[in-house]
Amino acid sequence: MMQTIRFLTVALTVLGAWVALSAPVSAQDLCARDGRDQLVCLDRPAQRIVSLSPGATELLFSAGAGDRVIAVSAWSDYPPQAAELPQVGDSNRLDLETIMAMRPDLVVAWVDGNSRQQLDRLMELGIRVFWLAPREFADIAWAIADLALFAGTRDVGALRAARFRDGVEALQGRYADAEPVRVFYQVWNQPLMTVNRQELIGKAIELCGGQNVFADQSRLVPRVSREAVLDAAPEVILTAGRGDNDRSWLDEWRQFPGLPAIAADNLYLEPPDLLARPTERMLDGISHLCQTLEQARARL
Repeated sequence: MMQTIRFLTVALTVLGAWVALSAPVSAQDLCARDGRDQLVCLDRPAQRIVSLSPGATELLFSAGAGDRVIAVSAWSDYPPQAAELPQVGDSNRLDLETIMAMRPDLVVAWVDGNSRQQLDRLMELGIRVFWLAPREFADIAWAIADLALFAGTRDVGALRAARFRDGVEALQGRYADAEPVRVFYQVWNQPLMTVNRQELIGKAIELCGGQNVFADQSRLVPRVSREAVLDAAPEVILTAGRGDNDRSWLDEWRQFPGLPAIAADNLYLEPPDLLARPTERMLDGISHLCQTLEQARARL
């Protein structure tokens, strides 16, 4: 009798799971709030998606929606198959006529990179636009999950999002008690630009035990003077450069031997795309950054 009850219990559990997975997705299930706090809903999973930033392109592929992406923006070079897709413009200007002709059922945009005026025009023409604006590491995981929801690939998205969250938490635990080290992160050369603590690279520096010498700046990516950097006396200088393994930006600081970073030879070139794009690969970028700062500590 007990074996029969157990069999029926298992059978009902499996049947319930099968029904849940095979049930049609309702429009109410395909809704999420985007980076502009707008509720975006689809009638059915998206089959034709246009990505308007390299970061959005990466996140769509992470979400398992790569085969539904029909066009991308300039500089969408990862994963490699993204570079083979048609391009519909860049952060300065989009080809709205081409986008409309492609009849997308979802356009994914970037709050800090795309023109709101142009995208508002698309929305007026009936195109659904989902804006991304990752400000926290958790936002990257949420973006993957939301895009997977819209593409009907929730299982893939949930797995990749969880892997990203778990990886960040593991790094946070590993470097929670790391010895502080003063860091200057150079975003650009002329004008000289860096990041504050609210920018994701700034958050990565702090996660790894670094003290961003310009953490308290009001702008996410502020301009600073060379004199301000010298006064801040960083023990480590980091940059991703122009993305071509060019160390000239770092070598320019060698004319100031009084800087602690120069005295310790703590000048490092970080992999450009891993930290610059708030995508799943940022986990690798944070891990690399933490290892860099460990090396820097050993030199002080």
